[in-house]
Amino acid sequence: MKKVSILIPAYNEERSLPLLYPELTGLMNSYNKYEWEVVFVDDGSRDRTLEMVRALHADDKRIRYVSLSRNFGKENAMLAGFDYVTGDCMVIMDADLQDPPSMIPQMLEYWEQGYQDVYAKRADRGKESWLRKWFSLLFYRILDATTRFEVLQNVGDFRLLDRRCIDALKELRECERYTKGMFCWIGYKKKEIVFNRGDRVAGNSNWNFFSLFNLAIEGITSFTTAPLRFASIFGFVIAFISFCFLLYYLVKTLFYGDPVQGFTTLVVIILFLGSIQLICLGILGEYIGRIFNETKNRPPYMVGETDEAHDKN
Repeated sequence: MKKVSILIPAYNEERSLPLLYPELTGLMNSYNKYEWEVVFVDDGSRDRTLEMVRALHADDKRIRYVSLSRNFGKENAMLAGFDYVTGDCMVIMDADLQDPPSMIPQMLEYWEQGYQDVYAKRADRGKESWLRKWFSLLFYRILDATTRFEVLQNVGDFRLLDRRCIDALKELRECERYTKGMFCWIGYKKKEIVFNRGDRVAGNSNWNFFSLFNLAIEGITSFTTAPLRFASIFGFVIAFISFCFLLYYLVKTLFYGDPVQGFTTLVVIILFLGSIQLICLGILGEYIGRIFNETKNRPPYMVGETDEAHDKN
């Protein structure tokens, strides 16, 4: 009998769990030709999420959990899940039911047909502000244009992965993670399904504009050196323009003299060039900071508790 794992990263989801669990049990009971496990990764929640998952595990051994020692972020929480799931395939979904469990049977059908990465593409982005939608689409266009592999737009973490994909992702141990890019980077046989992403059934999203902006920076700096190349090209362009100005003022001085004027222009040019230098230094700093973090070779997460250790005690 094939085993299906469902991976659910959870952070402060105590209001969502009572609504999520009946959906999962209904799915698992309806498709009993598979062996099931649901692995919750508690990412250092500050509410009763871990306590509620413990209670679910006590009543239903198909429910498993890993509790991290603190909040390491969703990207690292998913890596912890990759390390702990034991199924022949794995479905990643959120705890807030924006990713409908009713889509999982269709994913399993395509998996049985030989597809190794069945990803769910959003037909729309739900109740998002136009500014957030615009920045999201801009980010995907930039990443797709600057990387050497296809970046899937409007595709989140909701997907089914074959065991080969899981094992491949487990080998990618970098601390600065952008898992959506990793799904594309590893390749394998992919299949798209389209769905309408729902709204949160309870609780509030932990993703604000600044956290999404930081995730976008992670994605760009993790999978492309285009910003560094852009800084170099821009430096050459500015140097060429400066050389043209140098020739212009040299000819003007030789043939027409050099009256004292253009102070405002000089200040503007100095401030402009100084700003460009600071931007380029910031781009370099982003990459150097990531090199610094990786060279420390710290583990991406630390485990505080697992269901296996809890049962032994």
